[in-house]
Amino acid sequence: MNLFNINRRHFLKGATASLALSTFGAHGIDLINPAKPLRVGLIGAGWYGKSDLFRLMQVVPVEVVALCDPDRNMLTQAGQLVAARQKSRKTPRLYGNYQKLLAENQLDIVLIGSPDHWHPLQMIDAVKAGAHVYVQKPISVDVLEGEAMVAAARKYGKTVQVGTQRKSTPHLIQAKKDIVDTGMLGKIAHVEMYCYYHMRNNGNPPVQAVPDFFDYDMWTGPAPLRPYDGLPHTRWWRTFNEYGNGIMGDMCVHMFDTARWMLGLGWPKRISSEGGIYVQKEGKSNIADTQTAVFEYDGLNCVWQHRTWGTPPDPEYPWGLTIYGEKGTLRMSTMKYDFTPTDPKAQKLHGDCVFEKEKYPEDLTEDRIELNAAPATRLHMLDFLAAIDKGTKPIADIQEGHISTASCILANVSMKLGRPLSYDPTSKTVFNDPEATALLARTYRQPWSRNQLNA
Repeated sequence: MNLFNINRRHFLKGATASLALSTFGAHGIDLINPAKPLRVGLIGAGWYGKSDLFRLMQVVPVEVVALCDPDRNMLTQAGQLVAARQKSRKTPRLYGNYQKLLAENQLDIVLIGSPDHWHPLQMIDAVKAGAHVYVQKPISVDVLEGEAMVAAARKYGKTVQVGTQRKSTPHLIQAKKDIVDTGMLGKIAHVEMYCYYHMRNNGNPPVQAVPDFFDYDMWTGPAPLRPYDGLPHTRWWRTFNEYGNGIMGDMCVHMFDTARWMLGLGWPKRISSEGGIYVQKEGKSNIADTQTAVFEYDGLNCVWQHRTWGTPPDPEYPWGLTIYGEKGTLRMSTMKYDFTPTDPKAQKLHGDCVFEKEKYPEDLTEDRIELNAAPATRLHMLDFLAAIDKGTKPIADIQEGHISTASCILANVSMKLGRPLSYDPTSKTVFNDPEATALLARTYRQPWSRNQLNA
C-alpha cells in the first residue's frame, strides 16, 4: 500500500531541498504528504531517540502515538516534548515494555533509539508487527544478530534504515560527487579512519538501590545484569562491553560505513585488530581506550585508530576519515572536507557542514541537539520515506548497516583472540576458526532467548 501522496504546494526548507531534488526527484523537493499522518512509535526515548523522532517530524506529517522507555521520568518528559511539537498536541501513549507497545498500536514506522544490546530483538519484533523501522547504529552487539535482522527485514518486506547518516550528510555527498566519483584522487590505495575524542566514560560509582522510576531489569533485557551503580544513560552504558562494542562500534562504524559508501566496498577480505586498556585503568570501564584495526580489501586497506587520551594528530580532524589517492588526499569529518592535490599547482578544495538553524529555528532550543547532524538526519529520514514509498532499498539499508557493524564487531573479536579473521557471510562462520565462530553469537539472559531472533 502506498503511504504517500506528493503535494507540490509544500516544499522542503533549507539546503536539504536542493540535495533532495537531485537525489530523490519529486520525493525530495516536495514535502512528502501522506493521505493521513503516519502513525509512529519510538522505542528508547532518551537523547538520540528523541532527536531522530524530532527530525522525522520536521520532514513529514506524523502522529506520534506511542513511546517506550524503562525510565518513567525520561518517558514522561519525552511525552510532554512530543505533545508540544505535534500538530494534534496529543500526548503519546507511554509504555515501559516495547512488546506491549507493538501489540497495542498499529504503526507505520517504528524508530529504535535504545542502547545497542536491544536493537536486534526490537527491530525484528517491529517488522513482524508490520512496521517499517529506523534503527540506530550499530545494529547489533554480535554478528549473528545482524544476520537475523537482515533476514527478518527481507522476510516481512519492510524497509529498514540504519542511522548511519553520514551517507546523507550534505557536504560529504558533495565531496563524493565532486572529488571521489570524478576520479580527482586517482588510484586509491589507503584509507585512514580515526577518533581521538576523550569520550570513554570511566569511574567507580558505588553499587546502589535501583530507583522506583527505573525498570533496570527491562533496561538490561538480554544483556548480563550488572550490579546497579547509577542510571546508565548519557554514555555510562557505552563504556561496557556488556551492552555494545565500545568506541569501535560507536564511532568507527560511522566512518567505516562512509568509506565503504564512498568507494563501493562490500565485506572486507580480512580483519585484524590490536589494542586494549593501556592508560585509563582506574575505573570500571572495560572497553578499549586504545585500538587499531585493519579492514583489508584487494589493493586497499581501511585502517582505524582510536585513543581516548592524549591529543589528535590533526586538531582540525579529531574524528573523521582520510582517503589517500595517487593524485591527492581527501580529509573528511562531520564538520567539513579538504582536498589537497598532489600537484602543488592544482587547486585545493574545501567544503563546510550545512546548518539549517534559520530554516528550523526549533533546533536552537532542543536540548543536546547536534546542529551539524540535524540536516543529515532530515535527509536520511527523507531517503527512508522515499524507499518505503518506492519499494526500494534506502541508502543505509539494513544489509549495509550489518556489514559495517559486523566488521567492527569482528575487529573486537580479532583483538580478543590476537589473530586476523576472515568472515564468510554465506556460511556465517569465520574461515578455519571454530573458536572465533563461537564468538559470533552472545548468550542471552533469561527469560530472553536467541530463539526470538528467528524471523
